[in-house]
Amino acid sequence: MSIDINNTLQAVPVVPLVQSDDPATAVLVSRALAAGGLTVAEVVFRTDRALECLQAVAEEVPEMIAGAGTVLTAEQADAAVDAGARFIVSPGLDDGVVATAKARGVPVYPGIVTPSEVQHAHNLGLDVVKFFPASIAGGVPALKALSSVFRHMRFMPTGGVSPGNLADFLAVPAVLACGGSWLTPADAIAKGDYEQITTLAKEAVEIARQARGEQK
Repeated sequence: MSIDINNTLQAVPVVPLVQSDDPATAVLVSRALAAGGLTVAEVVFRTDRALECLQAVAEEVPEMIAGAGTVLTAEQADAAVDAGARFIVSPGLDDGVVATAKARGVPVYPGIVTPSEVQHAHNLGLDVVKFFPASIAGGVPALKALSSVFRHMRFMPTGGVSPGNLADFLAVPAVLACGGSWLTPADAIAKGDYEQITTLAKEAVEIARQARGEQK
């Protein structure tokens, strides 16, 4: 993991998901998130113009550490890095995606659920993995069980994380950060209500601050 992302996530352990089919909108969403204190975002590859959206955010929002999410293939990973992605996130664990990210010198966070997948990720040389879908894959109890066995691994739970359970996830010492789409609601984006996104980001930052503060 690169030092800048590591330090940023240690301080503000929340990674919002940016999903758009319009680069200009992706830029506005990313600026709104950064204004709320969240400066690491995952631009997900779930739309036809996702690559353009990623490139726009990478070029036009310098305060944002932009990564690519929902990366399924090595070819997508390569294209994402070419477009400016500073990290790669996948819903599952694929050797080709991991190898490409490593070859291109960017952090990669593949999705895992089972102990076998965590062990495989560990043996690929990774020390941080995405735990997805977190809420239906066992949530906090599952993370505690996995981290008790894989003591040197850290996790980024995503999927079903919300303001209501964010603090619970962040209270697990093995959790580096949490990902979430609740920070970029589709209805707010459709209305152009970017202030709501900034407000949600500020709320997440405060929840994270209190959750991490309680561990001290």
